[in-house]
Amino acid sequence: MEIGNLPDGEKMDFFSKWVIITRAQVISMTITSVFIGAILAYTAGRINWFYLGITVIAMILAHMSNNLINDYFDFKQGVDTPDYHRTQYSPHPIISGLLTEKQLLLTFVILGIIELGAAVFLCTRVGWPIMAFAVSGFLLSVFYVAPPLKLKYRGLGEIAIFLIWGPLITVGTYYVMAGNMPWQVWLASIPYGLVVTNVLLSKHLDKFEKDKAKGVKTLPVVLGWKNAILFTRINTAMFYVALVLLVFFKVVTPFTLIAFLSIGRFRYFMDILSSKKPEEPPKDFPKIWPLWYVVWAFWFNKMAGGLFITGLIIGALPWFKF
Repeated sequence: MEIGNLPDGEKMDFFSKWVIITRAQVISMTITSVFIGAILAYTAGRINWFYLGITVIAMILAHMSNNLINDYFDFKQGVDTPDYHRTQYSPHPIISGLLTEKQLLLTFVILGIIELGAAVFLCTRVGWPIMAFAVSGFLLSVFYVAPPLKLKYRGLGEIAIFLIWGPLITVGTYYVMAGNMPWQVWLASIPYGLVVTNVLLSKHLDKFEKDKAKGVKTLPVVLGWKNAILFTRINTAMFYVALVLLVFFKVVTPFTLIAFLSIGRFRYFMDILSSKKPEEPPKDFPKIWPLWYVVWAFWFNKMAGGLFITGLIIGALPWFKF
């Protein structure tokens, strides 16, 4: 399956339908944030594989339900229309007819009940802060687009995404494993939180003109095009700056510097940001046009996040500890 779509000529089955309408191709970012917290807990000698399994499943379902409810509110508020990017790069669950509004809301409720059950279970086993993490993440994800806050519409969506995929998921996972949340873990959640935010910034760059016309004041719209490009470049570079600082102050293992092997993708992404978007998708480009900047941001995200995790794993091995 291509990113967000079925290959040409392939019929949609039950599995591919739900993969597409929940935008499951980006759930790897959630799994990465969970694993960062879990590896840090393992390094500290605190891991519970059963609780980790519950956390992974709950976070995957939470990401799916988040994507569905975002589509619902953007549709109801007139943002997601047939001429908008969301309906062009992948089938919109409601506009494409894959789900009715009632079916989408029912799915959201069912997933929410499962997520709540997981949070309550872990809360009774570990402690009340788990509910604080769960509720905070739920409220930020829903009010990312839902009224009255509509964070995305006020230039605050990027901050919400950083908080969710940085501290909330990573520190929350660590707490599930260890029952505490030292300040080092909060700091260690920053680098990957930045590159997830990078993906959203780039997606909003892709939709800049249409968001501006629709009055959707994403952070790039608030900043203006040139400043938004500059901000995205700085945000991307801050992944490496944060990593070096964390290693220098002995918050994470020096082996995480292996993430600098992603510098080639970083430089390529910088070139993409400094060049004009092509009028047509290049040959063999993923079936996700008219998105452009976000494709390269996610490409960088996968390697940077994967190498960061690899460094954490190497540092957690007993024969590599200093």
